[in-house]
Amino acid sequence: MIKLHNVSKTYAKSQTKAVDEITLQINAGEIFGFLGPNGAGKSTTIKMITGILTPDSGTIELNGINLAEDPIAAKSIVGFVPDNHEVYETLKGIEYLNFIGTMYGVAPDLLKERTEEYASLFDMKNALTDLIGSYSHGMKQKLSVIAALVHDPKIWVLDEPLVGLDPQSAFRLKQIMRKRADDGNTVFFSSHVIDVVEKVCDRIGIINHGKLVAVDTLENIRNNDKVSLESLFLTVTADGEGK
Repeated sequence: MIKLHNVSKTYAKSQTKAVDEITLQINAGEIFGFLGPNGAGKSTTIKMITGILTPDSGTIELNGINLAEDPIAAKSIVGFVPDNHEVYETLKGIEYLNFIGTMYGVAPDLLKERTEEYASLFDMKNALTDLIGSYSHGMKQKLSVIAALVHDPKIWVLDEPLVGLDPQSAFRLKQIMRKRADDGNTVFFSSHVIDVVEKVCDRIGIINHGKLVAVDTLENIRNNDKVSLESLFLTVTADGEGK
């Protein structure tokens, strides 16, 4: 479960709040889709949830752990797939995954088992002995996804995870998202692709100019003949691109 209460963030060079008093709860067992125009505050929100940025005000709890009070315990239950695959390109794929698993305290036999499972799933087994610097964009993205799973996180945060993935890998990623939620974990998923969010997510939130402007279940949206997710998104963000 992710809880944000009156969370705000302003960057030093700007007088405008990148995130403006957001209050939101994402439950265990659901896939939550996070939408918004470019610059609306999506990435800032994600970076605060994952502990990369510190809020100016408000509180964030991850499965009941206050992120500010116990950041190590809170971060230990989070798996994060960033939108820019921040990986060590001078390492081999297997070395990187072993490093990540060790950092999270995963037992060696369990780490080996999970690495083999996900590497097979994403057709990466043969590539793990190669340097990451030789990987294509899509391979680096798949490595980032695997690295965010090897410690079996209770909370999985994904920022534009489908960019660069081939159709088969994208399909498998969506299957994993569904399974993790069905197993009682929390999946927080940011994407620009409305069709994918509509098919995959249980609930959605839309942010614009740093403010949360809509939260609803996909079931409610589907049951309303007059509203689609696309029309809702366009309506609540009709004042232009986020600042």
